[in-house]
Amino acid sequence: MMISRKGIFFRGFAMMIGFVVLLIIFFLPVFEGKNGLNYMDHLYNSISKASAYYIPKVTEETKGYLGDMVSLTLIMQDHQTTEHCARLFEKGGAETSLSGNILRVSGDLGKILENCLEDAEAMYRNDGDQISKKYGYDARLALYHWWLTFREMDKDLKKQKKFKEAKIVTEVKDKAVECSYNYFGIEPQRIMDKIWIVIFSLVFYVIYTLWYGFAYMYMFEGWGMQLEH
Repeated sequence: MMISRKGIFFRGFAMMIGFVVLLIIFFLPVFEGKNGLNYMDHLYNSISKASAYYIPKVTEETKGYLGDMVSLTLIMQDHQTTEHCARLFEKGGAETSLSGNILRVSGDLGKILENCLEDAEAMYRNDGDQISKKYGYDARLALYHWWLTFREMDKDLKKQKKFKEAKIVTEVKDKAVECSYNYFGIEPQRIMDKIWIVIFSLVFYVIYTLWYGFAYMYMFEGWGMQLEH
């Protein structure tokens, strides 16, 4: 197909070249040692971490469970996991007994939650060493074991019809343990500290998307193709 409108075609072609050049630059490590995608991903993770700090609020809610004694039977994945999980409860003052992959726990629910939240706070502050020294193994694995045990606690407490206790356990798991685990290693930032970069990135995304669309439109119009009713 011959180019019927060269001016429009080459306008679109030039726009497409500019689009590709910027795309190449975007994927080079020129943004504080990161490519553009990784830089923006890190930025928005940092901002979202600062807005996902629920630990103080959850800690206040768990204080009402101090003195609430529970007896739990937790079914874990394997014997080693069961041993590791037992250490978590023991540091919270609970008594444990193991039988294969079955972990039995007796103790003060409030103190168990308090110990877990202490670990979640340390992970949120990226202080994995504190947790590693406390339990004798990797900090991220310890937080994952908290998540596993709380999932099993929720099941067992519901079997015992202790729905109020199950609810607070799930809340600690979702709002403290998961957030601290997922954001470990990321420094939190307030959105107002990076507001101009955020605004620029959103505006640029819209303009860049339109740029690509108009480049194609001009090139096809230059070829003589048009959309008609």
